[in-house]
Amino acid sequence: MTYEEFNALCRSQPATTYVVQWGGAHVWKVGGKVFAIGGWGEGVPAFTFKVTDISFEILKDQPGLRPAPYLASRGMTWIQHFAEPGLSDEELREYLRQSHRIVSLGLTKKKQRELGLAPRD
Repeated sequence: MTYEEFNALCRSQPATTYVVQWGGAHVWKVGGKVFAIGGWGEGVPAFTFKVTDISFEILKDQPGLRPAPYLASRGMTWIQHFAEPGLSDEELREYLRQSHRIVSLGLTKKKQRELGLAPRD
């Protein structure tokens, strides 16, 4: 996956915002909370995303994947896809979509409604 493809996928998710920060990383947020980061790779694209506890245990030792630098060391369940073989592009797309969902569900109900992410009462 290229950074252009990554940005297009993240942009297509509901209620997202984009900023370049942390040394040029492509940072995508929902409700002000980060759900995906493109960058920090050593010469190849690297993609960082939030996962469930179970996915973290499954993915953390897979070739081309690792607990996300800084984030995982703080006890957070974030994975970084940083090298081949890693995930297929389709698997990576699905994990990025799931990351958006996980972070969205962590927002307050009020914030979810404001962003159009939850049905109105």
